[in-house]
Amino acid sequence: MGQAIVLGSGTSNGVPSLGKAYPAGYLANPKNHRTRPALLLQGPDGNVLVDCPPELRLQLTREGVHNLEAVLLTHTHADHVMGMDDLRSLCIRDQRAMPVYTAPQYQEDVKRIFPYAFEDFPEGIWVPRFDLRDVPKVLHLAGLDIKTFWVEHGRWPVLAIRVADFAYVTDVGEIPAAAWAQLQGLDVLVLDAVRFKPHPNHFHFERAIEVALKLGARQTYFTHLSDDYDHDQTNADLPAGIELAYDGLRIPF
Repeated sequence: MGQAIVLGSGTSNGVPSLGKAYPAGYLANPKNHRTRPALLLQGPDGNVLVDCPPELRLQLTREGVHNLEAVLLTHTHADHVMGMDDLRSLCIRDQRAMPVYTAPQYQEDVKRIFPYAFEDFPEGIWVPRFDLRDVPKVLHLAGLDIKTFWVEHGRWPVLAIRVADFAYVTDVGEIPAAAWAQLQGLDVLVLDAVRFKPHPNHFHFERAIEVALKLGARQTYFTHLSDDYDHDQTNADLPAGIELAYDGLRIPF
C-alpha cells in the first residue's frame, strides 16, 4: 500500500545539540545524528507530511521528495512547525496553497507565527500559502485512509495517526482510552520515548517500554529521542520487538 519514512527522530534540541561536546565514537554513528521529529507517508497517489520541523528542507531533499499532497500538524510546538516556511517553494511551483490539517486552536497558532502567509503582497513577492483545515476522523489523501485521534502531551492535545496496521504517536505523556483502542492490533508503532529521566509531558524510556509491551505491536520504534541514547548500545538492551528509530528509517505498511 505504501510506506512511512521517519524524516526526523530527534527531540526538540536535535542531536547533536548546540553547546555540548560528544565523544568521537558517539558522533561516528550516523544514527546518533537526529533531526527534529517528522514523518512522511507515501501512498500510491502521493505524499503526506506529518509536521514541519526546522530541518524540513534538508529532510525532504535528503529523501528525494519534491511533491506533497497535504500536511498534518500534530501540534504547534516549535520543533513541529518552524519549518513551514520551507513549503513556500512548493506553493510557488504548484500555484496553490498547501492544505494543512490540524486542530482549530493550532490553526490560530499558525496564523500568529506566520502572519505573512495570509497577507497580500505586490506581484513578485513570494510567500508560502496555507489552506488551514480541521482534521476529520479519517483523511483520504494520497490513496491512503489516515485515521486520526488525539493523545495528551501535558496540557496540549497531540494528533496521532493510524494507516492500516501502522501508527505514529509523537509527543505523548498519556494515551486516553479512546486513543488506546485505536492502537490495538498494530504491525508497527512509532512512539515517543524522549529521554531516560521521567518527563512531565513525554514518555520516558521505561514508560515507553511499558506502554509498548502493553500495546503489543509486532514492532515498536521509539522516536523524539534525546542524546541520552546511543543507538547501537540502547538497541542491544531493548526487549525483542522494540528498537530506536533513526532518520531515514523506512517502514512499509
